[in-house]
Parts: sequence; C-alpha cells; structure tokens
Amino acid sequence: MSASEFRRTLLDEGILVPGGVTGLYHRSFAFERIARGVESYVSHAGDVAESRRLYFPPVMAKSTLVKSGYLRSFPDLVGVISTFGGSDRELPALLARVDAEEEWSDLLVSTDVAMCSAACHSLFPLFQGDTLGRDGTVYEIQGTCFRHEPSEDPARMQSFRQHEFVYLGTAEGALAHRTYWLERGTELLGALGLAVEVVVANDPFFGRAGRLLATGQLEKELKYEITSPISSAVAGAIASGNYHEDHFGVDFRILLEDGSPVHSACIGFGLERISLALVLAYGTHVDQWPGDVRHLLQLETGRLAP
Repeated sequence: MSASEFRRTLLDEGILVPGGVTGLYHRSFAFERIARGVESYVSHAGDVAESRRLYFPPVMAKSTLVKSGYLRSFPDLVGVISTFGGSDRELPALLARVDAEEEWSDLLVSTDVAMCSAACHSLFPLFQGDTLGRDGTVYEIQGTCFRHEPSEDPARMQSFRQHEFVYLGTAEGALAHRTYWLERGTELLGALGLAVEVVVANDPFFGRAGRLLATGQLEKELKYEITSPISSAVAGAIASGNYHEDHFGVDFRILLEDGSPVHSACIGFGLERISLALVLAYGTHVDQWPGDVRHLLQLETGRLAP
C-alpha cells in the first residue's frame, strides 16, 4: 500500500479527518485511544519520579526558539504566533481585507510566543543558570510540536506529539542514557510486532551551512533513529535518540559542579507515527489485532472508526 492509498483509507474510515490545510488532521477518538495506549506503554517503561514528569503546551517563549538554535538551523520549519496589535481606528482596514477575501495577516504583529519546535526545548530554560550534580537528572516529558512541512503523507503531520526521556549531566551519562533508550525503545516497539531497525541519521538542516552540519552530525553519530514502515512499505522514523553534546548546557548556562557545561541526550517517541505504523501493520479493526498487542496497549476491542 502506498502512502496516498493509506491516507485515503484513514480518511474514508474516519480515523483521521482533514484539518483544512495540507498535513493538518483532526484525530478521531478511535485514533486517540491508540495514541494514548502507546503513550501509557512507553511511559510505564521509564522510571522517573512524578516531580520530574511534565507536559508542555504546543507553544513556547519565542526566546526559547532562538536560544535553542532551532531557528538558525531550521528557519523553514518554525512557526511564530502573531496577533492584531492595532487600535480601534486601524481595525476597519483589517476587517475590510477579510471581507474582500484579501490577504490580511501582514497587518498582524509577532508576539513573544512561538510554536513548540521539539518537546525537550521547553525543558532547558527551567534549568537556566543552574548547577547540577555529576549524577545529572532525567525528565520524562511530552509536548505537542509543530513543523511547517506540508505533505500529503500522513506520516508527516504538521502537528504531532513527542514523548521523551531527557538526560542532563555528564557526557558519559548522556551517551549511556541514549544507548540504553535506543536498546529499550527497540525492544518496546519490537514487542508490538513492528519491524524496527536502528539507523544513524541526521536532521534536515537548512541551507549550505546546514548540509555541513548534517554531515558532521552523521560523522559523529549524534542522532539515531528507530525506523519502521509508517504509511507505506518505506520505513521512517518512529523514535529517535539524540546526543546534544554540550549545546544546551552552553546556550542555557547549565553547569556541572566543576564549572563545565552539562551535556544532554534524549529519546523521543512519536505517538502519531507509532500509532500509524500499528494501523498500517494490523488494519483498522482492533479486534483483529494480535491479542498481545491489544493487551500491551490496553486497547478496547472493536473497529477503529468512530
């Protein structure tokens, strides 16, 4: 089945509903049951204190977008929130454009809020200026993310969720965290019957300088992806493990007790992508899914469509 055929099946069955813009979907309650089953399944695999578990909103401070380096590396993917900042006198001009079905967004002004770029980016400002012990710290987080890359492929949604386990501490600790979770993540996803493989990968950095960054990322093996067929036979990333070196430690001034910047690493599970991979593998009738998969995800039996 091709990605376009799979998308048509999802829409025809009511599992996903078009959101009016390419790559934007409303999720049915049925699809959400799967995604939340995946969320619970992944979360139970971690051992993180309640005080270190956070859900982040789909927006974040624009300053975080800049400080994280995401804007510099991926300017084509970001989104910034704008609003009307004019007076009562200026409002009629905006409404006149709306009524005439003309472009009106250039009359808005940027706010201090941006769309969340990656779930872990909202975590680092919480430690800005702090000093951590050598044992470091681990957080379990989840965030709704935005990437401006419109596509008809349902595996490439503009809005999606990442469930992550993030480590801040020493270089050795960060690498050990990534290694552990790549192995654990492969085990978890494989237990769901998905055909998974771990591959070295790179991010889609922008421009000529970005190509050099991507090459360096591959050479240093900073990023690994756990791949599986998502919307067609072609495998894509359903989870990824990233070693950030001391990038966020430097930019957010997060130090170890010896005065050196912390290193960090994260493992991120794509809730929508894993859910799509399961539907692709087993179909739209949950009661026909393997019993062990339904048990692991705590799914009710029955048809996925509402």
